[in-house]
Amino acid sequence: MNHKAFKTFSIIGIRVAVCLFLHFSVCAQVKWVNVDTEYAPLPSSVQVFKTTDSLDGKPFIAYYIKAKLKDKQLVFTNDTTLGRRLTPVQFYNKNNNPLVVVNCSFFNFDKNQNLNVVIKDGKLVSYNVHNIPMKGKDTFLYRHPLGSAIGIDKKRKADVAWLFTDSSSKFAYAAQSPITIPKDSSAHINFNKIKNTANISSSPLEEELNNRDFDKGFKKWKMKTAVGGGPVLVQNGKVKITNEEELKFSGKAINDKHPRTCIGYTKDGYLIIMAIQGRFAGIAEGATLKQQAKLLVELGCVEALNLDGGGSSCMLVNGKETITPSSKGVQRPVPAVLIIASKNYN
Repeated sequence: MNHKAFKTFSIIGIRVAVCLFLHFSVCAQVKWVNVDTEYAPLPSSVQVFKTTDSLDGKPFIAYYIKAKLKDKQLVFTNDTTLGRRLTPVQFYNKNNNPLVVVNCSFFNFDKNQNLNVVIKDGKLVSYNVHNIPMKGKDTFLYRHPLGSAIGIDKKRKADVAWLFTDSSSKFAYAAQSPITIPKDSSAHINFNKIKNTANISSSPLEEELNNRDFDKGFKKWKMKTAVGGGPVLVQNGKVKITNEEELKFSGKAINDKHPRTCIGYTKDGYLIIMAIQGRFAGIAEGATLKQQAKLLVELGCVEALNLDGGGSSCMLVNGKETITPSSKGVQRPVPAVLIIASKNYN
């Protein structure tokens, strides 16, 4: 090989090496290790993975569950309370010791009330809060977000959508893209405000609901099981965070690191549930919304959303904790959990 050819080959080699380095430094954030044996016995369609790799140079601990949606030996369900809260282990004991129990919806402490949709056995048992009073100079104004949720239908197909829910309706109504609703002076959501959005036809939504004509807008969301949270983190296999449309975190809070719980599904039909440990300085510092979104994309999620986090984050596998809860290791009582159980679940 002459000197000129060698020089050209070397330059190409360097460029390839740089590209590979950039690819893996950006895409391969952490290495996951299968830890099924630590949580046995498990069916072959459910796997548990753990990482203790650093995340963007910071100490990091996380777990995720991978469960095959089409496995008819698995039951994907949930449980919720009324006016009270239970710890995940209490839900585990209450529900005949299922395979997986994980926190899900946001809630308020004073009424122990879910702030997101929960659908159990095809029935709406909890509703999104659509009316949020503004503060400061906008004290007399309200915003009306449509919260996001993940659902599994009777054919075991998963979907992430933005929902309108109301106690007067048997079903939730879903939009497949986020909708920004302007602020107004009404303490109740007004669907005329969204009639001209890109996802809705030009007629008011009330008319669409009456006519059951949803081809251009909302459709009945007939899910067997669903839990809400937000914001959405992944759309079409890419990081796409809809916090501005859902109003979950204000200001720079979306960039803060916290314990996190999130959920998504893959193109090949697996449900992914992730719990990220946080607020343990020098041990496990948590993740931002963007960081957890990237992790979900790397695992192949085509759609995913954030669930309640912080001190609520807790995931049990066969009754055994994965991450350590941030409140001195003590599980926080929550009003709802997502459950994966075996077919003999009662």
